[in-house]
Order: sequence, then structure tokens, then C-alpha cells
Amino acid sequence: MVLPCGSMTSSEQHGHPRVWSIVVGAGSGSRFGGLKQYEIVGNQRVIDRSVATARLASEGVVVVVPAADAETEGGVAGGASRSESVRNGLDQVPADADIVCVHDAARPFASVQLFEYVIAAVRAGADAAIPAVPVTDTIKIVATDGSGRVESTPERSTLVAVQTPQAFRASALRNAHAEGDNRIDATDDAMLVEHAGGVVVVVAGEQRNRKITTPEDLEWARREVEHDF
Repeated sequence: MVLPCGSMTSSEQHGHPRVWSIVVGAGSGSRFGGLKQYEIVGNQRVIDRSVATARLASEGVVVVVPAADAETEGGVAGGASRSESVRNGLDQVPADADIVCVHDAARPFASVQLFEYVIAAVRAGADAAIPAVPVTDTIKIVATDGSGRVESTPERSTLVAVQTPQAFRASALRNAHAEGDNRIDATDDAMLVEHAGGVVVVVAGEQRNRKITTPEDLEWARREVEHDF
């Protein structure tokens, strides 16, 4: 569903960058046990809540859904991985867009203000801006050989938990995906920009911007909506 609503382009130079968003809801929900993006929270589906917020912050929105649902949902078919799904959505973003936001459909409580924060950071010169919240637990790096052996303990003050929406200079995102096709399947798009040498900055995230991953998360989201009334 496409909803019209590096170097600076002419629109950026005149202070009016064209902002488009890609809402990614193409996952199979294997950890959740079903298609969580279509679950109801309040009086809306999870994906519809996320799209509605993106529309308020963007000139247009591209919605990426499972390939089997693309026709019925009026969306863009997702791929075999998250990165491929984003690339499919990016193909539908107008070539003259200056800034592209990528948002997970499973985060239905991200605010318009959060979109504005990451967009502003890109306008200020970053190649990418990502929202994040402090990590409160001690994190251990564990060996990948299955032994359970702890290899190191990173300094907690240097760690953050990353959220979406993430905003990108459109040229930086396109270039990073073009370079990353055969190198890495990123869990978020900022990773691709990092690998391409781009400047990625962090802005303050929102505690309420929780990702729905498990049925317990969905129960939390429904309680959260009840508190809004």
C-alpha cells in the first residue's frame, strides 16, 4: 500500500525535505504464534495504528505485508528477510524523497513526536537517526559454541536498546541496501548504514514504544489502550 499523503536535494536546501515512511509488517510471527500485525489493539489492528502515526509524520507511506496478503491488504509484498522486505518497500518510495523513515508495524505506540525527533536529526546532518532507551540489565556476551561460557561483560552505560522509527537520508539508505544485498541480513537498517560507513546518531526513545513480540506483549498493549480512555 502506497499512501500519498548524502548530499542535499533541492527540497532540502529550501528547508522542505520530502519525508516518506516504510511500515514493515511482513513477518510470519513465528515467535508470537501468528500474524501479530493483524491483531486488534483497542479498535484498530496493530499495523493500522502504526500506519496511522506514520501518515501524520510523512508525505507518503509504503506498507509492506506478507506476500500472500499483498493484494488483499493493498500493500507491497515482503521478502524472505527483513532487509529484503525493506528493499521491496524502498523500491516504491519516490526517487526524489529526501528522508525515509522505517518503522516496525509491531510498535503501535510510537508517537508522531518520535518520528519528528529522528527526522530532525537527519535534517541536522546525520545519515541515520535511531531512537533508543537505556539498558537497565547487565549484559553478557556468551560464546556461540553452545557451551554457555561468558566471554565478556560490556559496560552497561555504553549500551542502549534500539527502537523504530528510524530515519535515514534517502541516498544513504538506498546505497547501504545496495551494498548490503549479499553481505549481511540486518536486524535493523541502521546496521547497514553503519557497515557502509555512514554516521548514525541516537535520540531518546520512548518507554511506551514497546515491540509486540509475544502474546504477553499483546496483552500489555491492550491494557495500555484501556488506560487511554
